[in-house]
Amino acid sequence: MFPRTKNRKAISTVLTTLIILVASVVLGTGVVLYGTSLFQTGAQSKAISSQGVQVWVDSTQNKGYAWGAAAIRNSGDKLLSVDTISVRGTPVPFSNWYFDSSSTRVTTQNFQAALNYTGISNVGKILNYTGAAAAAQQCAANSVPLAIYEFGQTASSATTPQLCMSQATGPISLQPGAKVVVYFRLPDNVLTTVDAGSSSSVAIYAGQVGAPQTVTVASK
Repeated sequence: MFPRTKNRKAISTVLTTLIILVASVVLGTGVVLYGTSLFQTGAQSKAISSQGVQVWVDSTQNKGYAWGAAAIRNSGDKLLSVDTISVRGTPVPFSNWYFDSSSTRVTTQNFQAALNYTGISNVGKILNYTGAAAAAQQCAANSVPLAIYEFGQTASSATTPQLCMSQATGPISLQPGAKVVVYFRLPDNVLTTVDAGSSSSVAIYAGQVGAPQTVTVASK
């Protein structure tokens, strides 16, 4: 005689499948929420803002000379490097960037001022704008290739420092909250006199952070 087996209760196949399904959904939802949280945290900690973006084409020589300018601020809480300026999809090489990131010269007044066009020489270079004698001497002492005074050559110009622009050799690093004013020469014939009055896109990026802006091309 075989021993009598006892009846044992077991979880049904349907119930087991349901439990596995629910567990998978809960686990998957947790992973998605965690990933989203990390992404949002990273995105919120890196940001740049740009203002006063301008683009000018030369109307006197018809040689395809054009310049632009922008005031850029690291508005996030991580170190960033501005590494891309492009106009209509054409990158502007670093050697065509002229910038001042000194906190003593890029004051709130200078940062918020309308960026000046100072004229273009017959070889496409933007002209120095000397402003007050004291400011001009400061830039001369720093041996910079470009000096811009944002408020014109007036008697009060000594109260607001001149921007002493250095030529870039690579990305411009900005600490959180730091500001920079950049003047940049476009590659020849990216914009010409026929583009005056039309809209153009100017994209400024620090890595993956940034965005294009639409500006009106001015003829000077």
